[in-house]
Amino acid sequence: MRDGASGTGTSTRDLPRPEEAGQTLEHVLGLRDEFIEFLAGLCRIESPTDRPETQRKIHAYLEPTFEELGYEVRVVAGRRSGDHLLASPHGRARGAPTQLLVGHSDTVWPQETLAEMPVEEVEGRLHGPGTLDMKGGLTQMVFALRTLRDLGRDPEVAPVVFINSDEEVGSPDSRRHVRRLARQASRAWVLEPSLGPRGLLKTARKGVGRFEVTVRGRAAHAGLDPEAGASAIVELSQVIQRFNELNDPAHGTTVNVGRITGGTRPNVVAAEATASVDVRVPDKETGAELERRVRSIRPADPRVELTIEGGIRSDPLERTPRNLRLWELAQAEGAALGLELDHGMAGGASDGNTTSRFTATLDGLGCVGDGAHALHEHILIEPSLERCALLARLLQAPEVTEGTS
Repeated sequence: MRDGASGTGTSTRDLPRPEEAGQTLEHVLGLRDEFIEFLAGLCRIESPTDRPETQRKIHAYLEPTFEELGYEVRVVAGRRSGDHLLASPHGRARGAPTQLLVGHSDTVWPQETLAEMPVEEVEGRLHGPGTLDMKGGLTQMVFALRTLRDLGRDPEVAPVVFINSDEEVGSPDSRRHVRRLARQASRAWVLEPSLGPRGLLKTARKGVGRFEVTVRGRAAHAGLDPEAGASAIVELSQVIQRFNELNDPAHGTTVNVGRITGGTRPNVVAAEATASVDVRVPDKETGAELERRVRSIRPADPRVELTIEGGIRSDPLERTPRNLRLWELAQAEGAALGLELDHGMAGGASDGNTTSRFTATLDGLGCVGDGAHALHEHILIEPSLERCALLARLLQAPEVTEGTS
């Protein structure tokens, strides 16, 4: 990557590399204009999660491209979301090993965002809604597969592509498809954006949980007969402190009470109050212990009824031996391309949290940039092209079957 472009050091063009890796990188870099044109077109199709019908235009944009690459494309109907896209190579032998490419087409941006946030190239960056999270990753998939085709390199492990339309809300509809495909695959590559200005790959993600707290007390007149009441708000304030005690940022556990409601009028002792709580945990054991402690919370006032529902809904993506082997493979292939790669942990979940339960997974292989979910969302073009070349190299790697865990 160029000095100053992504904070990773010297230009890749100045570093020696094996001939085949060099050909891959040179080919991808030669597709720069087409890459930007394709991604810009994809980003100009606004596709917010809560407008399921918008995903059809995304599919209409992507289907011919995958078909031209020799893939059979199937639209998987969404039950509670937009539809999803599944693409598999024509002629793939039944039972042959597969590798899974995972991405999503939905964005957090409402329709008509383009009016204030246009897609435009400025000084080596492409700005616009969805450029980084994660239509850039979808574009990398397409151009990595195209590069392998153009160079006559047929992956030993057949790439299968799954693009869902509800990742931004936790993949409630598509998770069952991700599970099924991950069980069948020998490895999974998740094209979520890389982490931070250095473009770290994501070898770990926190588990995510949600709890809904409901307190039911007893209403009474706050002036005439306050002692006859049992305040749900007072009780909830104490429960919130119990949740707050579960924070352990040094260990990677965060608990946030993000929304509270309660009461009806200032002169009425509150009969009901609620809270929504977000939790993040670094590993399964911590998540199980946190859930146990939450279940042990009891009301201080015996007249009050306390209900706590929910739990850890996305297991952490952890640095298991098989996941770390993929990181080591990426590090080696990056070195062959002249890239100095590093890895880190992300605080949010992705579909990689799901695939990691069933197969070796590496996340954060998407574009390098900044501003996901923010008005300055953009990718750095050259570093993102380099990551596209990295993906092409990873897809070529033979299946690793020894010592998986």
